[in-house]
Amino acid sequence: MSEQPFDQPRLAINRVYTRQGDTGDTGLVGGQRVHKDSLRIEAYGTVDELNSVLGLARSTTGQLAVSQPRLAILAAILLRVQHELFNLGSILATLPEDVHPRQPRVTDREIAQLESEMDAMNEDLPPLRSFVLPGGSRLDAELHLGRTICRRAERITISLSRTESVPPEAIRYLNRLSDALFIWSRWAGHISGSPETLWEPNQSASGQTNK
Repeated sequence: MSEQPFDQPRLAINRVYTRQGDTGDTGLVGGQRVHKDSLRIEAYGTVDELNSVLGLARSTTGQLAVSQPRLAILAAILLRVQHELFNLGSILATLPEDVHPRQPRVTDREIAQLESEMDAMNEDLPPLRSFVLPGGSRLDAELHLGRTICRRAERITISLSRTESVPPEAIRYLNRLSDALFIWSRWAGHISGSPETLWEPNQSASGQTNK
């Protein structure tokens, strides 16, 4: 078996609170103290928020997979992506000069995997004739919520990249993941038979005034 590419975590979390952040700063992987509202903290904090939402979606997917076994594929993908998001958070929480060769990160391999999964699932789906409104099912809404948080994480990471060094794979991964979440939401609805609600501009109050 080939050597694992990343080091395992070296953590000993014996007490959650430390009081070290009470003055509004926090520590990066290299030990530097930075303000909690800095762009770097915003970036990996939003990735952490995304991870939490995907955990919710994975739980919902697992429950649905009892009666729709094909959804187990998506549950496994979401679990892998949660690990990848922690890897992404690791690299975002580290200044470039402190990055170790075996430090967890996202790479072109993770991006290619997302693209492969999107292509495979998209083959099952009918073409779209309009944008999709979230909410065809609970899972659909959770995946769309993840998609929008992922887009926000991407925007913040791009802002960070204008002032500090950010691995280009980090931005590409978030961009691809947001697309994947859209396709996964459609695919999950297709597999489970949930309705897909399309955007119809004239369903607005203005469009119905003459009815």
